[in-house]
This record gives sequence, C-alpha cells and structure tokens, in this order.
Amino acid sequence: MTVSNKTALVTGASRGIGAAIAKRLAQDGFTIIVNYAGNAAAAEDLASVIEKAGGRALTAQADVSDPAAVARMWDAAEAAFGGIDVLVNNAGIMRLARIADADDALFDSQIGINLKGPRNTMRLAAKRLREGGRIINLSSSVVGLYQPTYGIYAATKAGVEAMTHVLARELRGRNITVNAIAPGPTATALFLDGKPAAVVETLAKLAPLERLGRPEDIANAVAFLAGPDGAWINGQILRANGGIV
Repeated sequence: MTVSNKTALVTGASRGIGAAIAKRLAQDGFTIIVNYAGNAAAAEDLASVIEKAGGRALTAQADVSDPAAVARMWDAAEAAFGGIDVLVNNAGIMRLARIADADDALFDSQIGINLKGPRNTMRLAAKRLREGGRIINLSSSVVGLYQPTYGIYAATKAGVEAMTHVLARELRGRNITVNAIAPGPTATALFLDGKPAAVVETLAKLAPLERLGRPEDIANAVAFLAGPDGAWINGQILRANGGIV
C-alpha cells in the first residue's frame, strides 16, 4: 500500500514505537513530521533514515502538553506541506506508583502529556485536518488489565479511549476517522531497560501468542488504519496485544 501527497504527524516519534510508526508510514508514501520533546539528535537521525530510504521527513520540536507549542508545530507543518492528513498521538510517559503513594507531580505530569497532549492535538485536528483524514491515538492494554501501580497511567489512557469514541461522532460529515490502538507489552529499549530476564520472560508469556509485541507490530496496525484499507474503521479501539486482554 502506498499513498502520495499526504502528510502524517507522529508525536513522540524520536524512538521506540513512535519511530517504528514514522518509518512504516514513510515506507507507505506519507511525508512524516517527526515530533519530539527534547531528543533532537534522535529525531534528526530518524528523519535522515527516512530520507535516505527515499521518503520525506521534517522534525518538529513541541511539548504536546503545551497548547501554544502544538499550535506552532501545526502551523509549521501546514506552511511546509500545505496541511496534515494523519495525526498519530503516540507521545506519552509512564510513571508507576500505587494510588496511595503517587504525589501530585507524578499525577500532573501524566495527565499533562498522556491526556492533555492528545486533547491539544485532537482539538486542532478537528478543525484543521484535511478532508478524509485519520486520527489514530495510542492507548494501552493496561486499561483492561488493572494492575497495581498502573492506576494513574491507565486512567489517562482510558480518557484517551473515551475521547476517541466521542470525537469520532463529533466529526460526522467530515470523512475523518478516529480510532485508537492499545498495545500490550512491547519490546522497546525503554520497556526492557532495567527489567531482569525472568521478568521479561514472564511478561512475554502472558499473551496466548507467548511473545512480547514488537514496535513493528504496532506500526503495522497504525498503517492499516491510516491507509485506504482502514477507511471503514471508525470510533474503535484496536487492542494490538497478542490476546493478552
């Protein structure tokens, strides 16, 4: 599947799942806006990889929790490419603590990036995404697992899922789909860092397919929703987790 003359904005795209999504959409023909918060070098490296493979990419720094920064990024994308066709809300953080022990800083930081961030981008997309566009949010399968220490993180992702369902209905008549993908445990460097091998093996066995997800697994699901074959999918949560929940 290839597209042409379409632009995709991927938030939090400098590494991990976001980088895999950016590379896959570039392979499919999208011009990619590689959003990052602080790691400029990683974002530039990714853009270079995409361009060396024959694609087009532009890096864009913005903290998605800052509405003004998101607006500036959107303006720059429109100036460079004429508009945005696909928004992938991938940026997020995970800071774990029992609800009784979580301080306000932990709570506020996750709300700011994981919930307010997608709200900031979806608000602009609802007004400025090009006709026939796609909004693809990243949730998490922890929403259905209800594990101790994941309460605040899961709450932010449940909020993303609720906004996904509602915005799909609010955009009636615009031919814009709004969906979310909820990965399970996925073998990114950030996920694996600091985990003993026995813990990783236990997590890998949770799903009936008995392995961790790969970033490319999630990127493939995004590519489906972003491409022509996903045009009839709207207001849905796709749990790309190997059957874990």
